[in-house]
Amino acid sequence: MRVVVNNEETVCEAGTSVLMLIRRLGLNPERVVVELNTAILPAAAFADTVLAEGDRLELLQFVGGG
Repeated sequence: MRVVVNNEETVCEAGTSVLMLIRRLGLNPERVVVELNTAILPAAAFADTVLAEGDRLELLQFVGGG
């Protein structure tokens, strides 16, 4: 199945959740904001939201520093 993550096509298995994709990309789900098909996805929904062919995601990761 193909989805678009930050304007790059990505292949993932059917049944992949947003949380699974975040972890596969090596990101910390507690520090990521997800926009799925132009709507902000609440963090509580990451595990239950299964991706579909052609979904478009924008992932923003917060980075601390000083």
